[in-house]
Amino acid sequence: MATFDYRGASVFVAGGTSGINLGIADAFAAAGANVAVMSRKAENVETATRQLERHGGKVLGLVGDVRHMDQVEAAMKAAHDAHGSFDALVSGAAGNFLCPATDLSPNGFKVVIDIDLNGTFHVMRAGFDHARKPGASFINISAPQSISPAPMQVHVCAAKAGLDQVMRVLAMEWGEYGIRVNSIMPGPIEGTGGLDKLLAETERDRFESRVPLRRVGQKEDIANMALFLASPLASYVTGALIPVDGGTALLGGRNYAGEPKPTPRT
Repeated sequence: MATFDYRGASVFVAGGTSGINLGIADAFAAAGANVAVMSRKAENVETATRQLERHGGKVLGLVGDVRHMDQVEAAMKAAHDAHGSFDALVSGAAGNFLCPATDLSPNGFKVVIDIDLNGTFHVMRAGFDHARKPGASFINISAPQSISPAPMQVHVCAAKAGLDQVMRVLAMEWGEYGIRVNSIMPGPIEGTGGLDKLLAETERDRFESRVPLRRVGQKEDIANMALFLASPLASYVTGALIPVDGGTALLGGRNYAGEPKPTPRT
């Protein structure tokens, strides 16, 4: 883990109770930040809060669903009241599953759009009102599907591509307030639901042999990039989509899901 000093900083992580996002929240807490995490499942919030409190800083666990703006606003007000204006804001709530477009229901498509795209806008927009100005860093968690079409993931590709366009527009509009907005694009990360869903265990060795760096990533790889983006070292970085994927995006989206299964026609 890279060494950064965030003592006294206020950090809000949406979706910060599991996987990559919990790893990011944990890294900020370990660096001394006061961290607020939000998730829609109360049991996940309680577990994550206990983990983060081990670092000794102030931790606030909040229940809220990024799909509902009123819940996001309420959570952010509580975090602002407890820890002050946000120095860093991370939007990482996401949904994913594999499904050929011919089998994907309108509701299935909408669910992922609501979480990944609409949820990201809700977090960014509500976060603007509680951000430190100037100096705040807003970080979205994207995915390779933002730039690489992936069979059986039309819903994810649409959501992540939209998410990164939101990021770019906000970087343009909010630069005058001293707020930087960027996206991290993780590749396959060990110990996450995304890797388990998108890559069968039997395909793992073959996949790793094709990744330019010959391994899947660790949660710390993503956390280190988040720590960097929120630091003064990245004070001139905004509007960027930053791959942290060992070169996976160079391979194209088919390396996640393989060939789509044809839908029988009658």
